[in-house]
Amino acid sequence: MAGFEVKPITLTGKHARLEPMTLEHVERLAEIGVGHDFWDFMVYGKMENAEDMRGWVTDILSRAEKGTDLPFVAVHLASGRVAGATRYLNIMPNDCGLEVGGTWYGVEFQRTAVNTECKYLLFRHAFETLGAIRVQLKTDSRNERSQRAIERIGAVKEGVLRNHMILPDGVIRHSVFYSILDSEWGGVKKRLEERLAK
Repeated sequence: MAGFEVKPITLTGKHARLEPMTLEHVERLAEIGVGHDFWDFMVYGKMENAEDMRGWVTDILSRAEKGTDLPFVAVHLASGRVAGATRYLNIMPNDCGLEVGGTWYGVEFQRTAVNTECKYLLFRHAFETLGAIRVQLKTDSRNERSQRAIERIGAVKEGVLRNHMILPDGVIRHSVFYSILDSEWGGVKKRLEERLAK
């Protein structure tokens, strides 16, 4: 089976546009992203100001240069505002697999169609354009809201990696892993389209 090549691309839906992340996004990401507690569950540490956000974006872009990640900024189409960020990571071209993660949204965009549609756009591109056979997701075992959201879209829980990561604040994180296989994408796609149609 041939691998795939993940290249920067803009993905547009009815509610949101995913565009390749650049340093030019730092200020608008900082406006909606600094000072929130969702960073407690992530591996990057607290984002307290625009400089912290610049450091985060710089780090993510360096990963993109190595080919392991492809970061996107989510833009809310109705307002034109940056809503958050997400990315492909752990890209494994030879194994036709990748992970969707590193996702966060400003508080006003959480639990809205923006998040649902961004996941839909990323999954659809991975399975239907790139030819992925597996898309993985993971979350902190303490982040029950994230786990429920992943389960609602139809991803299959595979298990927990115990003592998986040491976070910047010293917390030892257990990570819950999920996946969607190419054979399961049809059902997940239908579920997401139904949610977006409501």
